[in-house]
Amino acid sequence: MQSESIIDLGQSSDKGLKTDNEDSYGVLLPESPVLEQKGVAAVIADGVSGCDAGKLASESCVKSLLGDYYCTPDTWTVKTSVQKVLTATNRWMLGMAQQGGANQKGLATTMSALVVKSSTVHLFHIGDTRIYRIRDKQLELLTDDHRFWVSKEKNYLTRAIGIDLHLEIDYSHFLLEEGDTFLFTTDGVHEFVSDNIMLAQVNNNTDNFDRAARNITDLAMKNGSHDNVTCQIVRFNQRPHVNEQEIYRKLTELPFPPDLSAGMTLDGYRIERELHASNRTQVYLATDIQTQQQVVIKTPSVNYVDDPTFLDMFVQEEWIGRRIDNNHVLKIIEQTRTRRFLYYVTEYIEGQTLRHWMSDNPQPSLHDVRGIVRQIARGLRAFHKKEMIHQDLKPENIIIDTQGTVKIIDFGSTKVAGVEEIASPIQRLNLLGTQHYTAPEYLLGQPASYRSDAFSLGVITYEMLTGKLPFGEKYGEKALSKLHYIPILEIDTDIPLWIDGAIRKIVNKKPSNRYEEISEFIHDLSHPNKLFTTAVHTPLVERNPLAFWKAVALLSLFSNAALLLIK
Repeated sequence: MQSESIIDLGQSSDKGLKTDNEDSYGVLLPESPVLEQKGVAAVIADGVSGCDAGKLASESCVKSLLGDYYCTPDTWTVKTSVQKVLTATNRWMLGMAQQGGANQKGLATTMSALVVKSSTVHLFHIGDTRIYRIRDKQLELLTDDHRFWVSKEKNYLTRAIGIDLHLEIDYSHFLLEEGDTFLFTTDGVHEFVSDNIMLAQVNNNTDNFDRAARNITDLAMKNGSHDNVTCQIVRFNQRPHVNEQEIYRKLTELPFPPDLSAGMTLDGYRIERELHASNRTQVYLATDIQTQQQVVIKTPSVNYVDDPTFLDMFVQEEWIGRRIDNNHVLKIIEQTRTRRFLYYVTEYIEGQTLRHWMSDNPQPSLHDVRGIVRQIARGLRAFHKKEMIHQDLKPENIIIDTQGTVKIIDFGSTKVAGVEEIASPIQRLNLLGTQHYTAPEYLLGQPASYRSDAFSLGVITYEMLTGKLPFGEKYGEKALSKLHYIPILEIDTDIPLWIDGAIRKIVNKKPSNRYEEISEFIHDLSHPNKLFTTAVHTPLVERNPLAFWKAVALLSLFSNAALLLIK
């Protein structure tokens, strides 16, 4: 894709009647693949005049957004990435002001920015700079001025970067249409040039947006603007994404490996034996001939050689694994040799799955369970920090090595927030994971969250302690309303009441009633929570529905008999 054709750009800025120009602005159009992963960013900033370093503040804001945003993990959403960058910039400005850095007594700036990723526009705004959208030759203001008017002559800013530790950012998003044009202005412009005149200048100069921007700033100064004047115009001629042919070409540029067996070599790896095979993939134990390191090679099944959806998912598994560096998550090994076939390489973990461990330890100690759950939680947090949801946490996808280290494996169902924002011609499958460990919201077709992974962790904890499932074997087959939590004390009276309370909370059928953070659950597994130290009466209808309805039937029978005797 030729990135030069994506946008048309026009810019103009002048110090006007002031000694210095404290406005800053910019657009960054990266090359592929960053263009598809992070999008196009455009920003305008106006240093607050009442501060000693307005120019430094506005420049720092623009440079941080256009630079640091593209350094954030590509697994993060645009909203998360930009908000973290702006929050860091805000703290830096406050720190500089407190320390008197560079002889500055204060740094503050207003800011308006947008990031266009795939087919979506993400807009961020603080202060009184503005962004307008021109669509079908009509002008629409997309931002609100954060100003409080005391009188017609007197007003003050209510929000800016660098004036308060708590940074409140306006955020909105909407679909981009080809031809959408965005007009960025500072208050030195839009307070002195009417919307209609700015719109006319843009519509009359579609072949030269630099001229349109310059005409607008000149008019502002001619109309008596006493401030810096800046105008930036960005028109999107197309959405920043690649076409289907390009995606499919990348997915199929490497052929599938041949059938592998012990003794064969593949790109410098000697195959030792097959570890696992399914209709989707094969997994082999191999040795790196150069380093003698034992590794695992995962290859796709030839059954899916013509399936772009499967190929996309297989490639993404490696992509996900390479972005997580945590001792409790399976490590993807970066390959330094040329790869001639489609496969990926991971570390080899000598040990057993949690399922096998549970079979070998049917009555584990609370201490051992806590230790394993704590390590799983650390692995999950590594996913969540990157805005990923594992979505298929179960004993079969957890391995304990010979040293007792617990690792989460298999990224085939992982949902990546940053990737979900990118429109793709390749159909994405929303895999629901495994029945008994799947959170209720999946079954109801509701959005998943980090609390969905927490639910799965709670089910695993319950199963480790009891050998059973918290909602019974029929979970996922019956209507959720008919399923009720089975208290652990009905299975094992030696388990403390407060342990049962913690697990009951994390597997609550309603996500909002679960723990906000997995760390809170880990804490409550080791420290009695007062909320869970008092026995909670569970109605008979929940504990034993059959017995409840039998009792109701008997009571009804006796009542009817008594009425007959009275008659």
